[in-house]
Amino acid sequence: MITVPAFLRRPYLAVALLGLVSLPVAVHAQPAKNVILVHGAWADGSSWSKIIPLLTAKGLNVTAVQLPLTSLADDAAVVKRALALETGPVVLVGHSYGGAVITEAGNDPKVSGLVYVAAFAPDTGQSAGSLSASVPPPPMGAEVRPDSQDFLKLTKTGVYEDFAQDVTSAEKLELYVAQAPTNTNSLGGNISAAAWHSKPSWYIVAAEDRAIPPTLEATMAKTIHAKTTTVKGSHLIMLSKPSAVAAVIEDAVAH
Repeated sequence: MITVPAFLRRPYLAVALLGLVSLPVAVHAQPAKNVILVHGAWADGSSWSKIIPLLTAKGLNVTAVQLPLTSLADDAAVVKRALALETGPVVLVGHSYGGAVITEAGNDPKVSGLVYVAAFAPDTGQSAGSLSASVPPPPMGAEVRPDSQDFLKLTKTGVYEDFAQDVTSAEKLELYVAQAPTNTNSLGGNISAAAWHSKPSWYIVAAEDRAIPPTLEATMAKTIHAKTTTVKGSHLIMLSKPSAVAAVIEDAVAH
């Protein structure tokens, strides 16, 4: 009797052991149970605070990473480390600049789908910054302030009126006070191989976005052949319309 090593006992493999015996194995699509949430510029993992309980209530294993926002390479490395700790298929979800990060990190074989939430979806050789520069600047563009180390911050006006104009006053204050300065090396980092070419994608267009023009979002969604949903809300759509955002993520998990 031949003992099959544990690593070969997988429901999706049909293997021949040493060419001696065929092992008929049923082939099944393994549904994703893992979701990794990737925040954008001037934010952190807490920007998913309203999405996390909705997804975990559906029995999903959820991780919200904390990006250093120092370069695209550094930020993608954080996501890759999170992927390495997961067992089974993973749906990557990126908001804003986080869309560039999942585009760079999403070629990992564990990734079963990509969800872009009012996010940049660069092609190979493009960056979030180059996509932004391809259209007239949005209102928030005038509210970005650099420091001497090439880190960018948003003014209070930028946060309150352009970044998250439809959340509560308390939430606006928290976003402004706790915003994470973002280096130009993150926004300007070019994609080495865009994952959306080989992974199914979903896209949420934020119809009242004042940080990324909704027309650009719609164009990116069409370019990557994403299943697209338009939601009336600000750039921080996951805070202002969490149920709508969670529904799209759940759809990506189901497929």
